[in-house]
Amino acid sequence: MALRRRRGRERAVDYWPGFVDALSTLLLAIMFLLTVFVLGQFILSREISGKDDVLDRLNNQINELTQLLALEKGGKQDLEDSFANLQAQLNTAETERTRLQQMLDQGTGTADSDKARIGALSGELTQQKEASERALNQVELLNQQIAALRAQIAAVEQALQVSESKDKSSQTQIADLGRRLNVALAQRVQELNRYRSDFFGRLREILSDRENIRIVGDRFVFQSEVLFPSGGADLNDAGKNEMAKLATALLDLAREIPPEISWVLRVDGHTDNVQLSGNGRYADNWELSSARATSVVKFLISKGVPANRLVAAGFGEFQPIAEGDGDEARNQNRRIELKLTER
Repeated sequence: MALRRRRGRERAVDYWPGFVDALSTLLLAIMFLLTVFVLGQFILSREISGKDDVLDRLNNQINELTQLLALEKGGKQDLEDSFANLQAQLNTAETERTRLQQMLDQGTGTADSDKARIGALSGELTQQKEASERALNQVELLNQQIAALRAQIAAVEQALQVSESKDKSSQTQIADLGRRLNVALAQRVQELNRYRSDFFGRLREILSDRENIRIVGDRFVFQSEVLFPSGGADLNDAGKNEMAKLATALLDLAREIPPEISWVLRVDGHTDNVQLSGNGRYADNWELSSARATSVVKFLISKGVPANRLVAAGFGEFQPIAEGDGDEARNQNRRIELKLTER
């Protein structure tokens, strides 16, 4: 009996909540993808709607004028057919009148009857001539209207061609501007690289006698022990001396760099992976690294370096240059990095 109850409890396990959670997660992912797709379509439609609206209006106008021209041509054909019928009837009536006149001249038949028939035919002939003249007038009017419609269609087509030509010209100008911008940016990068090389050369001469200062890639790296006391962010005397040399080199370089080049000196603070107790002045390594970078920036400003040419950033222990938890790796990771870069 105990075995049966235990098996009953095992069969009673409900897997439905887990299935519902999985299905909900799948639905949320699908809705996110649909949202991204709709936003992309909306942005793309706004980019191309400006040009398409003008072309659509011109094409719609051409279609309307073409349909109107087709209707006018149909009406003209009907009038031409009516005119041809009237002309045929007129020719038949003139032939009959001529025959009757000949018979009258020859004295054939009853004179009064023939004269009556000739008079009737003459009246009918007059009506047909008037109808023919009216048809001719309508045909002429339709010809004028068709000519005007053709002129409008030609003007619209010309405007469409001009619009397309302007669009192609604009595309060409945009591409040309893009190439010029790329060339200008490349030149600015080359100029900044040249001044960065000069800056590195000067700092290398000034700071070459220090073992705890080295170059890593495009950055100068100062070990924290050279600049700050352990766990602190206030520059010590040795640190102030080194930063004063840096300020002098930076001011000399700033006078040579053209003002149109947007450059900054980025000061990055880094710590090792030993966590702070949280009871001191700084709660964690984020605050300590940021405070040290800010301290260097403020000192450089006090020496005359423009504040808009300086950037302070703290990275905590999350950008190490040496892996591991040994003393040597941690010593290398506690550092201040200087990088001359674009704003």
